[in-house]
Amino acid sequence: MHILSKVILASAALATISACSSELTEDEQAILDARIAEESKKPTNLTAVIQGNPDLSTASMAVGQSGVAQELKDDGPFTSFIATNAAFDKMEDGKLEALVSAEDKSELAAIAKFGLVKGTMTSADIAKAITDGGGTASLETLQGGSIKASMDGDKIVLEDGAGSKANILEADVESSNGVIHILDTVLMPG
Repeated sequence: MHILSKVILASAALATISACSSELTEDEQAILDARIAEESKKPTNLTAVIQGNPDLSTASMAVGQSGVAQELKDDGPFTSFIATNAAFDKMEDGKLEALVSAEDKSELAAIAKFGLVKGTMTSADIAKAITDGGGTASLETLQGGSIKASMDGDKIVLEDGAGSKANILEADVESSNGVIHILDTVLMPG
């Protein structure tokens, strides 16, 4: 019985030694932890940031249905002007449903691309472009139209192709492939 105890103890000791040899040293673990923490701080792509915000679920669904979300995943950088759920609620009755349920998603894709500008433009960049433009700036969209930007006091106001105006509710939301500005109105091509 005594020999059996020694064998079990020896086996346990060997298992512990081999388990310890595969573990990281304190320095290695600290480096790994720092890398994991740094990676978790990095913003994800535009699509993931929009999908992760519950106030943008309608926009997320519309961009996904349009096929534009797939384009946004790895390309960029882009500046995205995206409307809240409340902004979509202000749309004409049945308009969004008709766009989403249509077989041809080209109009939905045009609306999604109208809210996208190539390159990264922070709110400070937009304000500077407005100042440099003598009070207005024209932002060329991926759809091919342009968004007119101006200032109302210290707020940036955007005007779409249909003449509707949108205010930026939350500016400069970072992502790995651009920046997002959250709006109170859906921007339409015209």
